[in-house]
Amino acid sequence: MARTMTAHADHHSPAFQWFEQRFDRFAIGLSGLCVVHCLASTILIALAASAGGLLLNPLFHEVGLTIAIGFGIAALGRGMFTHGYLMPAMVGFFGLGIMAGAMRLPHEGGLETIWTLLGVAILALGHDLNRRATY
Repeated sequence: MARTMTAHADHHSPAFQWFEQRFDRFAIGLSGLCVVHCLASTILIALAASAGGLLLNPLFHEVGLTIAIGFGIAALGRGMFTHGYLMPAMVGFFGLGIMAGAMRLPHEGGLETIWTLLGVAILALGHDLNRRATY
């Protein structure tokens, strides 16, 4: 099946095209940072309750989720219009939904971390599918 690009893709500046081609990779990197944060938070909680408390501040998670949603809408939405496939975006948005739902779970017991990591992995899969469909 031949892929067609929209007409607007040829009219962007070279700098914008460079960034647009790497947008999903940036988003995957952001997902990786989230994994590092979740694992570091869990380890730091075990080692030092005060340091872990700082990283578990709800504001930290709300800002991180907001950034992830922004990248998701921009990168996955761009992909839908560029390559026309809905599946990468649906996979990515499902991962974002799991991440948002995990914020409602209590910090104790590790369920929040497990569900957040699952959401991050699904979101990263959506971005990877989007990147592969685009290039």
